[in-house]
Amino acid sequence: MALRDSDPLALDEPAGGGQDHPGRREEETEVRQPSSKVPFKVLRGHGEAVTGCHLCFDDSRLLTSSHDNTAIIWDTDRLVALQCYGGSHSAGISECALVPGTNRMVTVSWDQTMVCWDLETAKTLWTSRHAGLLTSCSVSSDGKLIVCVSDMDNEMDISLATNGECLHKVKEHHSSTMTRCRFDPQGQHVATVSVDRTIKLWDLLAQRTTMSINSNHSNTVSSCCFTDSGRFLCTASWDRSLQLWDLETGAFRSRGGLRLGGVHVGSVSSCAFSADAQLLVSGSYDRTVALWDMASQCHTLSLKGHSDWVTDVSISMDKKLVASCSRDGTCRLWSVEACDVIPEVVEKTENQLLKCGQCGGSFCVPRSEASDQLPTNCVFCRMKTGGRYRPQPPSL
Repeated sequence: MALRDSDPLALDEPAGGGQDHPGRREEETEVRQPSSKVPFKVLRGHGEAVTGCHLCFDDSRLLTSSHDNTAIIWDTDRLVALQCYGGSHSAGISECALVPGTNRMVTVSWDQTMVCWDLETAKTLWTSRHAGLLTSCSVSSDGKLIVCVSDMDNEMDISLATNGECLHKVKEHHSSTMTRCRFDPQGQHVATVSVDRTIKLWDLLAQRTTMSINSNHSNTVSSCCFTDSGRFLCTASWDRSLQLWDLETGAFRSRGGLRLGGVHVGSVSSCAFSADAQLLVSGSYDRTVALWDMASQCHTLSLKGHSDWVTDVSISMDKKLVASCSRDGTCRLWSVEACDVIPEVVEKTENQLLKCGQCGGSFCVPRSEASDQLPTNCVFCRMKTGGRYRPQPPSL
């Protein structure tokens, strides 16, 4: 079940494994990636693979979790570890999540426990024990509920954030291990994805599964993320692609999901939308981070530098900063604010800017597209109306 043993499509591991400077809690490194001129900084502090990263508190902090049984909160300006949370888990932490509106966070672990922490004091507030290894967790936007998923009986548990009391226990929610769970932004549904390649939405009011999608992914669905409106869900998969799903219209029932592929050469592990849904970031076991322009479905930039699998990604509210973490034991903060004017990026994407005739927003398409085939609307408006235009991402 261990991550390092579970991906048949990952690239060969680099020599020396993935641990870089174990035990060091603070270090600042600033370099520029030669191929793209994108500045980035490296955070070293975890002793083993870093499993999760979340930009938070107006992007002034980065929260990370690791297989070294700890979580760390970092200052993104000074690049120092402000607090380390350890001593409560006896096995690797698989994911961490902040509790909105509070000074708390939760962690879930392969030791079968979920722990709630006070961010300031690093003290444990409560612990709940589950029957199996916990693979993912998410907190509702109002900070009242927590969902976590377990490999025992493919179980999903929804609990109170105040004390960990379980409200709903849903067994055999999928036919195989669930890899990610996410509350929608409205806190009305929980999306889960699984090794069984399906996507399910569980309705908190109806207390039942109201949508089950047999995805057109050809391998494990590893991650998912919502747009802020809750209308669109993106899924990442070991089949090296991402899919976009319009949950409001359900158009995927006849056409399937909208595929984004041809960029990652290893399994895709993670994905995250920007607040305005115009940018998508994905991480992969090919050790790269990819940026996508969602209005055009175009890949715009690949960030290379991690020496092992990229396990999670996050993006700042203003889209100027991308965070990534890896099995190499490090986190990176990439400054992507000026990526549109980098010569290598401009030359690679060769896009032209158009105005959406429906919503009025700007979107870009490859210059290689014939003028008589150019779309008049952005991809989100085309999905609403069922248009068939499917531009391919530009080649690397």
